Amino acid sequence: MNTTLSLDYYRLLGRSGLRVSPLCLGTMTFGESWGAEEAESRRIFDAYVEGGGNFIDTAGYYAQGRSEELTGKFAAAKRDSLVLSTKYALGGANGDPNAAGNGRKNMIRTVEESLRRLKTDYIDLFFLHAWDNTTPADEILRAFDDLVRQGKVLYIGLSDIPAWQVSRLQTIAELRGWTQFAALQVEYSLLQRATERDLIPAAKTMGLGVMPWSPLASGLLSGKYATDAQAPTDPEGGRGEMISAVGRVNPATIAVADAVKAIADETGASSAQVAIAWTLANPAVTAPLIGARTLRQLEDNIGALGVELSADHLSALDAATRIDLGFPHDFLQFDFIQAGLTGHTQLRARS
Repeated sequence: MNTTLSLDYYRLLGRSGLRVSPLCLGTMTFGESWGAEEAESRRIFDAYVEGGGNFIDTAGYYAQGRSEELTGKFAAAKRDSLVLSTKYALGGANGDPNAAGNGRKNMIRTVEESLRRLKTDYIDLFFLHAWDNTTPADEILRAFDDLVRQGKVLYIGLSDIPAWQVSRLQTIAELRGWTQFAALQVEYSLLQRATERDLIPAAKTMGLGVMPWSPLASGLLSGKYATDAQAPTDPEGGRGEMISAVGRVNPATIAVADAVKAIADETGASSAQVAIAWTLANPAVTAPLIGARTLRQLEDNIGALGVELSADHLSALDAATRIDLGFPHDFLQFDFIQAGLTGHTQLRARS
């Protein structure tokens, strides 16, 4: 077992000086009809913080603002010792085109609403939630920088954005002396490894700490979808119902769930713990986001910090879930290309 990892064994977020727990508490379930009511949300929050956790992620979009309200209420007594993360870009169905998207107007509006809901005068980490593909890069970057200079935001991050835009935005910010990004949130799990092609390498190269969301692939890797597992019981309208409806429960995903469960049975861990531990094994990952509807789920997820996967375990999981990197990555790894690039000599690459 890995005895060195715990919630209070903090990590630096990307190239910044911000120190965060190796698991970030995601609060998307707080206040949702399919998630956790206030009392259970409070138990989840308190258990995470009392266990040494300091990294909390939310968004005004979650539960139509209720997630931020509950997070602010729970965090009030320990505000300065916590790292609160929230986001802007996604808006409600109010018919206002400027109350959504990446523009300055929506960014400023969202910050003010988030500060009010979170009952704080600053946000530790503020994310662009999703790339709208319309707002100019300099507008986004300058607006972020203005908020940092005003002291309303301390660090900034990106989420759900093409890799080339990550590199472009970070480079522009560096060259113009504007605030650079410290974190990148992306979907990353044994069932979603496409981010290994370009997004994770871009983050590592550009100094952004990777925060994988949905490391359990919306519960598909929790163990309850493995062969012969007890049928999951999810609340009406929950994510389990959704992933079944869109066909994500299929022979391919069940085969991966079975591979995870086999290692879980061998190590004495749960499937969820193995799946989360796998994301933590990637050196570019700073803190996977863990979300829970119950205290029991949270406690199980935190247990991933005590799971150390062997090289054989990692190799087996890689074999079960490997993806083609595609062009140009596969092409550049051909032996004759590598030989041509090194003059037929041996070269040790940077780690």
